[in-house]
Amino acid sequence: MEDLVVGLIAVRIHILTIFPQMFAGPFDESIVKRARQAGLVDIRIHDIRQYTHDRHHTVDDYPYGGGPGMVMKPEALFEAVEAVRSGPDTPVILLTPRGRTFVQREAERLATFSEVVLICGHYEGVDERVRQYLVTDELSIGDYVLTGGELPAMVVVDAVVRLLPGAMGHGAEAVSDDSHTSGLLQYPQYTRPAEYRGWRVPDVLLSGHHGEVERWRRQESLRLTLLRRPDLLERASLSPEDRRFLDSLRSQEEK
Repeated sequence: MEDLVVGLIAVRIHILTIFPQMFAGPFDESIVKRARQAGLVDIRIHDIRQYTHDRHHTVDDYPYGGGPGMVMKPEALFEAVEAVRSGPDTPVILLTPRGRTFVQREAERLATFSEVVLICGHYEGVDERVRQYLVTDELSIGDYVLTGGELPAMVVVDAVVRLLPGAMGHGAEAVSDDSHTSGLLQYPQYTRPAEYRGWRVPDVLLSGHHGEVERWRRQESLRLTLLRRPDLLERASLSPEDRRFLDSLRSQEEK
């Protein structure tokens, strides 16, 4: 991948993969590209096969005890991490269906590190010694199985990079209003024209009354969250006014 980074690097992200070409496009577009060019993040792609020592660059083998599929061997993974990691405090994360679900809070946590190592799992998994003695955490982007950890790694990088100071440019303020960042789903958004095919933008958004606009947005966030992700309300920071509004919505549902 072409090195676009200039100046002082704020965050360095290492990605260990057996398919480095999968990353040739996603990090060269949009916000991630601009963040790399601005020197906010240095994304380094490492081919795990380069850390093998046999002529075939073997990274997998049959599982002990029998069973279907292949298992990623420990040697190349250990040597790759040890070669790229700058210190013992750098988190080493395995992308795997066995991991904790990747949520916004985890993206915010990872954005505080100066260096992160992501390992893209494959096949039937990795040798258990990698889990026990090398990685510091395991993450999954959802309850489904993909062909490997490359796509999850892209998701993690995108979610982390947009949180870096300066990455969003003029849209930085919007980050705090994102769904899940605030603890609630985001309120509905509208733009010009004010009327399209007979469908009008809510009058409150055209009123110029900022206090009423903020109140409407807050209530719509609460309404959408109650409807689609009520589980989020258990962790959200809610004011007494928020709770009264939710109670009124629940009462309406019961009628």
